Amino acid sequence: MSEEGGDVVRRERFSGGPARGFLSSMDADERLFAADLAVDRAHVVMLAEQDIIDDESASTILDALADVETTGYDALDGEDIHAAIETAVIERTGKEGGRMHTARSRNDEVATCIRYRLREELLDAIEATLVLREALVEEAGAHSETTMPGYTHRQPAQPITVGHFLSSYAQTLGRDTGRLLETYDRTNRSPLGAAAFAGTPFDIDRERTADLLGFDSVLENSMDAVSTRDFLVEAAGVLAALSVTLSGLATDLVEFAADGYVEIDDDYASTSSIMPQKKNPDTLELVRASAGTASAGLNGLLTTLKGLPRAYNRDLQEATPHIWSAVDAVVPATEVAAGAVATASWNESELAAAAGDGFSTATGVADLLAMHGVPFRSAHEILAQAAEEGADYAAVRAATEDVLDDALSTYVEREAVEAALDPAASVASRDSVGGPAPGAVAAVLDGMEDGIEDDQELLAERREGLAAAERALEAEVGEFA
Repeated sequence: MSEEGGDVVRRERFSGGPARGFLSSMDADERLFAADLAVDRAHVVMLAEQDIIDDESASTILDALADVETTGYDALDGEDIHAAIETAVIERTGKEGGRMHTARSRNDEVATCIRYRLREELLDAIEATLVLREALVEEAGAHSETTMPGYTHRQPAQPITVGHFLSSYAQTLGRDTGRLLETYDRTNRSPLGAAAFAGTPFDIDRERTADLLGFDSVLENSMDAVSTRDFLVEAAGVLAALSVTLSGLATDLVEFAADGYVEIDDDYASTSSIMPQKKNPDTLELVRASAGTASAGLNGLLTTLKGLPRAYNRDLQEATPHIWSAVDAVVPATEVAAGAVATASWNESELAAAAGDGFSTATGVADLLAMHGVPFRSAHEILAQAAEEGADYAAVRAATEDVLDDALSTYVEREAVEAALDPAASVASRDSVGGPAPGAVAAVLDGMEDGIEDDQELLAERREGLAAAERALEAEVGEFA
């Protein structure tokens, strides 16, 4: 390496000048250190198997890579992690190390390393959603009969249960998990062997390196393989969608905490620096804020990628940090949300007392009248008038006589109306599929538990696939020792 800080790619001619630091991505590349070492090893093994380089050269290079790994990232210097590792190998081996880069380009190397690392991040995100789903389902089951106010427009609307509320987020998160799994499968495809963008004349085996690195398949078109970053856009979009789910959950819990309906555990709260009586749901506020970081990452990616000509452009160097920012914001936020849900205490008496606020059972009474022959729009008018006149049985009776010119008892017994006015009875009556009645919630939760188990198996399969590939690569490298 030259005194000016050059590397084997740029050499002295392109290693100086004021733009060298501007071009460098080393500060952001530590995340790809292990990925690049794995990609280098798989590539070298394949080159030796294909007789493109001899076994002795392969052994020398692989020994140098092991030393680079032991020495660590901080000992490297170069324009990026990929050139820095190659430079370090050549420093240790002399010209023989230059054979490592045969039949590839930094273009396919970089794209492969990003996918190699991102797939791990996606699996971590999937696991975090599963933990949160488990917490939501467990708490929902424990509170399937805990009545609470249900809101639209943040106004009391109809009584529901805590179980119904929590399972609504569990169901949304199930779709978030599904999108992450699908994104993982599209990310886990290998660009390696595409070279700069036009392939290579060497007799390489792209499927072999894909297998050694745990990829499910190769990206066949070499131009697409190096230039596309749609997998980053997809991952950022899925993480942004997950962050929106988290933001909604966090907002509801913050609001409910302010209403006195739920207490956030001290481990997920803090106090004021000046007001000692305060207990603030700070972690949930940061969970909510993660949506800003995630959506910014998606927007940054789309803006960076828009209008790029095909094949490799250096703009792509600025695309990758956006996905790491999204990952670093959303995965911890998901984990924290799971902890907050699992440790929260619901104030059942306060919730029950508030469940009927704002005449929230009015719709249930209107439904009751409609079930007994009153046109629903007329029933709606009756209950709207009753809401203004007292929101109780007497008001409903008076409004019925006024609107229908007939007695309420003509249609329904007093006991039935009073039952419909009771929040708990109102909830129990709403037993349609997916409704808040305890039995309906229990049925949904059973399905959710099965879904969590299925997704846990899919996650385990993918993790084992990567672990098996890692063991296989280690074994193949060991053959050259």
